[in-house]
Amino acid sequence: MFTIEHEFDATVITLVDDGEELPLIEDVTIAAFEDCVTLEQLDPRTEEVLRITLSLSQVRDLAAALNLPEGSYRLERKPD
Repeated sequence: MFTIEHEFDATVITLVDDGEELPLIEDVTIAAFEDCVTLEQLDPRTEEVLRITLSLSQVRDLAAALNLPEGSYRLERKPD
């Protein structure tokens, strides 16, 4: 299950682990800003929220990597 919310400065997607297999994993919150994307998840051992920040270039590479076989790649950027 997931939710999508449009806020003033970001689109926020929350991924909820509602599978049948236990243990369930903490929710993941993804916030897409104009210049970066953040992923946050609560660490249940420390009760701290862990955050990863990706540049938009890293997000594009990740999206491409999901559809490619094992290997090393460099995406060519088209000039705007």
